[in-house]
Amino acid sequence: MRRSQLNEILAESQALFAKHQIALPPFAHFTPNEWAKHDLSRFQEVFDLQLGWDVTDMGSNDFASTGLTLFTLRNGSVGGKPYPKPYAEKIMISREGQVTPCHFHWYKMEDIIHRGGGNMIIELYNRTTDEQCDTTDIDVVLDGERQRHKAGSRLRLTAGQSITLTQGLYHSFWAEPGFGPVILGEVSMVNDDRCDNRFLQQQSRFSEIEEDESPLHILCNEYARFLPLQEPSLCR
Repeated sequence: MRRSQLNEILAESQALFAKHQIALPPFAHFTPNEWAKHDLSRFQEVFDLQLGWDVTDMGSNDFASTGLTLFTLRNGSVGGKPYPKPYAEKIMISREGQVTPCHFHWYKMEDIIHRGGGNMIIELYNRTTDEQCDTTDIDVVLDGERQRHKAGSRLRLTAGQSITLTQGLYHSFWAEPGFGPVILGEVSMVNDDRCDNRFLQQQSRFSEIEEDESPLHILCNEYARFLPLQEPSLCR
């Protein structure tokens, strides 16, 4: 992705969150120069746990068709140290027809909540022992209601609905074309995007950025690149 494209996406995303009356924490609006005015040691939890903006095309170089915009609001450490918080929360934007590729998590269980906008389509598969898509029926819970669906079923969620995704459950989702982008919440166990995503097809979780202009905001995986920090390893 080009930095200029990324900056446009961030500005558009902020406007969309504001339209839906979703307020982000103050550091969401910091430019690199504004970060430099602060005592960075007071924000160590932000840097260590990769809180903040995350815009990715999953290495596709085609953000319109493959990708996601996320903001991680809170998180903890895998294993509980040094940050004992056992949960995480994200707010996300899925655009029309923009697919988040099929993947599962080894560690994290999560609820995806439709917070507003168009319709969310989510496709589900169990995994086989060799981590491929299984053909067995899927047992899943939507808003406390247990349901069973065929492998590869595409469920439609509207505003206010949510789905629980257990460990090892393959899922792919997008905003249904013709109905506008979707605002999604994620409430989960501790999140580790460096080590806990198993994509069905090989994907890059974070995008390579071509620097054609200065960044509007620093992404959660590049704080150490723009700020005088030592980037930690989140894998345990």
